[in-house]
Amino acid sequence: MNELVTGDAVVLGLRPARLPSRALATAIDLAVLLTVYVVLSVGLAVATVTLDEAATAAVGVATFLLVLVGGPVAVETLTHGRSLGKLACGLRVVRDDGGPIRFRHALVRGAMGVVEILGTFGVVGCISSLVSARGRRLGDVFAGTLVVRERVPAGRALTVPPPPPWLVGRFAQLDLSGVPDGLWLAVRQYLTRMNHLDGAVRGAMAERLSTDLAARTGVPVPQGVPAAAYLAAVVHERQVRDFRRVASAVGRSHPTPGVPAPGPLPQPVTGNREASGGPRSTEVRPGGAVVPVATADAGRNGAVAPPATGFAPPA
Repeated sequence: MNELVTGDAVVLGLRPARLPSRALATAIDLAVLLTVYVVLSVGLAVATVTLDEAATAAVGVATFLLVLVGGPVAVETLTHGRSLGKLACGLRVVRDDGGPIRFRHALVRGAMGVVEILGTFGVVGCISSLVSARGRRLGDVFAGTLVVRERVPAGRALTVPPPPPWLVGRFAQLDLSGVPDGLWLAVRQYLTRMNHLDGAVRGAMAERLSTDLAARTGVPVPQGVPAAAYLAAVVHERQVRDFRRVASAVGRSHPTPGVPAPGPLPQPVTGNREASGGPRSTEVRPGGAVVPVATADAGRNGAVAPPATGFAPPA
């Protein structure tokens, strides 16, 4: 694993491509380019049969430069470093800082490729790739590029170590809503890799992360609690809360079979059957207005139903 530091001080873990995979990708690209070059040369030879020798030679040189030099440059520029061979082998050309390449990078690589691959049948390219610590050929050195592996075999997932038993549940009342996702990610990465760090670096990183986490939660780190143990306990508390939240959501969306769903809440009972949905009668008044009138049951209850509309009936 090769570590590249970007301008934003972000460490990128990239796997440089080695000679076997690069040689296979180059062979695939050369096979495609030579096939296109031969077919195009035959077609142009038939089309320019009436031209003189100088014109025929000029067409041949232009075809060579267009296909075997311009072709790889155009493909790597348009695909950001993924030719057909590199795509088949899971490789990509990137800058030294891990960013995508541009036209000038592809142009330098293509121009140097004519010398170290086509001119020497790949001998110079193989030697320079074997000598380089990151497997770079001369074109990569002059262009400031690197060929990396995109398809990396998945390794064993790293898990966050559990906190000490005496810290489990101690931060149940801690407010974690103000902690950003970037800080959570940094804490998790530290906890999963702290055993591979130097002792001084491990302690300094734990102190810095615990200080940032305490500032976000508003509660200082308890006295006598190591910084790494504090980080593990807080991350464990967040995992417990996330698990409870997911379990609660799943329980609401998938109720237990055989348990009836709760019905609607009962309506309050009033002293008037009309207010609780009882029978009601209406009367047509002059002018065509329809208004409710009290029924016998409502009269017995000592209440008169209000009008259906918000207006009082005419006298």
